[in-house]
Amino acid sequence: MKAASDHTPVLWTPGDWNAFFGFGTNILVNLLVLTGLLQFVLKMPSDIVFGRILPALGLMMFLSTSYYAWLAYSLAKRTGRSDVCALPSGISVPHMFVVTFVIMLPIASATGDPIKGWEAGLVWVFFQSFILMLGGFIAPFIRKVTPRAALLGTLAGVSIAFISMRPALEIFMTPAIGLVCLAIILVSWLGGVRYPRGIPAGLVAVAFGIVISWLTSAFGLGIGDMKLSNVVSAFANFGFSLPVPAVDHVFSGFQYLGIILVTAIPFGIYDLVEAMDNVESAEAAGDHFPTTRVLTADGVVSLIGCLLGNPFINAVYIGHPGWKSMGGRIGYSAATGVMVLLLCWLGIVSLLLAIIPIVAISPILLYIGMLIGAQAFQTTPATHAPAIVLALTPHLAAWAKTLIDGTLTAAGTSASQVGLDKLSNVGVLYHGLEVLGGGAILSGLILGAICVFIIERQFAQAAAFALAAAVLTYFGLMHGESIGVGNGLGVTPTLVVAYGLMALFLFALGRTSFVLSTERPPATPELEPAE
Repeated sequence: MKAASDHTPVLWTPGDWNAFFGFGTNILVNLLVLTGLLQFVLKMPSDIVFGRILPALGLMMFLSTSYYAWLAYSLAKRTGRSDVCALPSGISVPHMFVVTFVIMLPIASATGDPIKGWEAGLVWVFFQSFILMLGGFIAPFIRKVTPRAALLGTLAGVSIAFISMRPALEIFMTPAIGLVCLAIILVSWLGGVRYPRGIPAGLVAVAFGIVISWLTSAFGLGIGDMKLSNVVSAFANFGFSLPVPAVDHVFSGFQYLGIILVTAIPFGIYDLVEAMDNVESAEAAGDHFPTTRVLTADGVVSLIGCLLGNPFINAVYIGHPGWKSMGGRIGYSAATGVMVLLLCWLGIVSLLLAIIPIVAISPILLYIGMLIGAQAFQTTPATHAPAIVLALTPHLAAWAKTLIDGTLTAAGTSASQVGLDKLSNVGVLYHGLEVLGGGAILSGLILGAICVFIIERQFAQAAAFALAAAVLTYFGLMHGESIGVGNGLGVTPTLVVAYGLMALFLFALGRTSFVLSTERPPATPELEPAE
């Protein structure tokens, strides 16, 4: 009988096809959105988009996915297991929008030069990369002291608010394509239905979406909106482009350092916590990966991409349990990296942007969001369910605020101009959304941890997390839109005091033997029957 160390893992399994297509289309959606932001929002020249940014991004993703495939191979070889699934990774989606709208667009608009915006984005990633590399050494300790329900609960909040909702809305805006594609995916990935010749469900869904969209566009039925002229113009971006150093552009962006650090530090911490959450998610699914190596790898590959001209950071993705449940193992990760490398180096992304309707891919993202939200409840004790719900709330607040801000901006106004009192009178508690949603991933983690420790009657640990919340809130890392100390009393001083009082109360409770009840309340309180 072979020892575990003598086991040679299989690099590709039939399930890798499903995971490759599902994960690959997920990455493809992000590439299409990212390219659209660069071209149509930032007005970036095509030679920069397809000749500098995408080639650097492609190399970054190839390095990242190859490294995580190697980590999975090493784990499978060491343990003798055949069910190890590689961590998914790619462009950080929240950061993609933040660096575009908060960093690059304002600077490009102020200077009238999109290249200046690009350079500022490179500096943003430069600092984020070092925060990740340094943070990797404290992440294992944070994972050790933080309850799983808190880590997975705040991750579920991200999945519901920022992964599931937009695809769900897109599906119901074009239901003739979206709902049918959703059904095609769900009957296979949840219902176990196999399509003829083992064709991946994701491929069937996207093929159906392409056919219906183009047919309805051809007959003017209004369901699809695909144009042949877009396909023809996309061929202009074909070519072979290798990444070249962009160190001079990185240093040019340092003139905007003051603006950049305001968001780079808190979002670097966001990356740190999100990566920990996703590693915890993988461990809950049975695959243990070293947190320090994961975070360091994210930082290193992001730095390489940045120095070659890519202003978008790499991140371990949410969704490992989803790809594993599809049968993904090792090969799907490396294959996705090769696919992205070819798409970016050959300029094929613009052609795909013109051929594939986004709504055909939306159900795949919704499915991943569903699994991550479910995992938080399935892999934690039932008694911790209230803590998971509490950890969700900051993300729902952040999502609602994002929609409100976008709506008001489109109308040429803002919440302050409309008036918070007027918004409150119609049920929109804007200030509450602003405070609760600020630093949502940290807020969700801390609130979830406090709740878990209260449920377990470990009041000293709950007090420690409440005290940590006071410190983080003082510096604006929780419940704040920017870091700092305000006028010396903290960014949101009332909340700092409130968390401090909560910590004192919980600490005092932990030091006394006085207990109101010796019985725990039931996980699900029974309701009195209606008369």
